[in-house]
Amino acid sequence: MLLDQETENEIVFELCQHLGRSILPLTGSARPGAPAGTVGTAFFYSELVGTADDGELAHEWLLTADALTDREYGEIGLRPSVTEPAEGADEPIELPGFADQWLHLPELGVAAMPTGGLYGYADDRGWQWRTQQVTEALAAPADAVARIGASPGSAFVLALGVGADGSRPLEAVVERVARDGDGTRVTTELPAGYVGAPVFTVEAGPDGGPLPRCLGVLLPARDGVHPIATFDRIRSALAEV
Repeated sequence: MLLDQETENEIVFELCQHLGRSILPLTGSARPGAPAGTVGTAFFYSELVGTADDGELAHEWLLTADALTDREYGEIGLRPSVTEPAEGADEPIELPGFADQWLHLPELGVAAMPTGGLYGYADDRGWQWRTQQVTEALAAPADAVARIGASPGSAFVLALGVGADGSRPLEAVVERVARDGDGTRVTTELPAGYVGAPVFTVEAGPDGGPLPRCLGVLLPARDGVHPIATFDRIRSALAEV
């Protein structure tokens, strides 16, 4: 769906408000203190796996592009908005053996980290997470992915960019998404820090208004465009784990 500029701006505002705390900055390098070899974004995804007497059962993952996770050492950055108290974000999460921390899905270009260790990390240091997640209800089902056509439609990328001073500001950009053969792509190359971020599009909801859907994970650019690892395939791959 191709939206007018006013509606696009409204969607950007809503995504920042409701999902700004779903994303974290990633860096990968050869060792602590070495220059960053990879810089990108990861996001929390919660999938429903069943029900129990006391409610629904869900698995939570941190998703990103697999290309960001192949280094010997990595850091997951923290922001004051995602920790309680805010001082919990004073230091990043340092991860020696970075590549071994992830479930690699190379056929999709995606890496997934179960979040249990992240919650344990916070508990050990006396703070709690205050995150938002891309939920299974928000993640695009197969039929929504299939409706992406060859004509460009509005797309929204929620990421942590890279400032001139090395800061990682929250950014949301409006781009275009289109089908390319049997894949889906963002039709322009995006700045440093965006790889691994969630990509959103919009469908008409039951009331006729715009209904955001998370298409999937932004992958590294090829020939000036970014392929997207879509949630129809991500769901299937995680279900086999």
